[in-house]
Amino acid sequence: MDSLQALAAQLGISDLTGRGFLSVLVTFFAAWLFTWVFIPRLREFAIRVGWADQPNERRLNKEPLPNAGGLAIYGGFLVSIIVAWALRPIAVDIVNIQVLAILLGASMLVLVGFIDDQYGLTPLSRLLVQTLAAVLLLVNDLRIDFNAIPFLPVVPEPISTVLGTVMTVVWVLALTNAVNLLDGVDGVVGGVAFVASFVLLVTAAQFPDRAAAVVLLAGLSGAALGYLRHNFNPSRIIMGDAGSTLFGYTLAAVSLLGTLKFSAGASLLVPLIVLALPLLDTTQVVIGRLARGIRNPLGHPDKTHIHHRVLARTESARRTAVILWLVALACGALGMSLQGVPPLAILGTILSAAACLFFVAYRRIRAGHLEQAGRDSTPEELNP
Repeated sequence: MDSLQALAAQLGISDLTGRGFLSVLVTFFAAWLFTWVFIPRLREFAIRVGWADQPNERRLNKEPLPNAGGLAIYGGFLVSIIVAWALRPIAVDIVNIQVLAILLGASMLVLVGFIDDQYGLTPLSRLLVQTLAAVLLLVNDLRIDFNAIPFLPVVPEPISTVLGTVMTVVWVLALTNAVNLLDGVDGVVGGVAFVASFVLLVTAAQFPDRAAAVVLLAGLSGAALGYLRHNFNPSRIIMGDAGSTLFGYTLAAVSLLGTLKFSAGASLLVPLIVLALPLLDTTQVVIGRLARGIRNPLGHPDKTHIHHRVLARTESARRTAVILWLVALACGALGMSLQGVPPLAILGTILSAAACLFFVAYRRIRAGHLEQAGRDSTPEELNP
């Protein structure tokens, strides 16, 4: 028992039977199960009312595919936070306010993303709402401290405040849109978002005063895993902008909570590395489009994303998703090591995340085979 407790301590778990650890487990599984169970019902409703993406040259689906998965992810995330608060209320008022600010900003982006999915909005209108959501974080003191970033000169406080404000807005907008732009192949964003939130969860658990961040990340990772069960190829539903912007914004916002900023040494380096895949993808796409003379790089879709390039080589959506999951896991391990997380904790985190991913992938493939068998069966075979 002592050795098990010692291992748990390396993962940031002070007491395996304590209320705090159990509340995190319940939060994770509440989000996972709600999203997993709710999506089939949401899918049926979405088909009836026409919430679906039509086939086109950029998409893999050959028939209309329900695009309301983001609502289920949001529902699972929100339900899990309510459950967590009921189990272990956060006593510090300022933390409560910051958590509510993150939830409000995420709710705004889910609403706008869903409207965009169904009716279409201009890139400028989406960017304005994202900026407003970023400002919501700033007014609740969730910001980057410029003077805490290593290797940069210390500047007077007024200048530091302005630079930190600009960097915070850029950070939120960049990550929100980066995750959104990565969503192009079944299972990629769900898996990458799960890995990022799970890795940041364990990293945040290393600090005893980061309960709010741990709870939010537990809910987010659980919702991502529950959604992925229905999105791994062959996908039965996609998250749309409502889901991808929820993941991007929430990960960006939670990385600004307390010591997740790593103000004492690593600044935003760790979340930057953990989330390197979507950020690098967006960077190379924007640079490539600008080089081709495209004046609005975010509003001109093409097939130059990393997932499109990998798909062209593998010719398999499943292999593409798994390859990018492995890249995300590698980035997560590197980020944790730079933060000084114990090697055993890093190994446990990566193996646990990989096991969860391959479990839901297996379940989806198995369900897909059963669905195909059902379609191939004749009425006489089904009713002998």
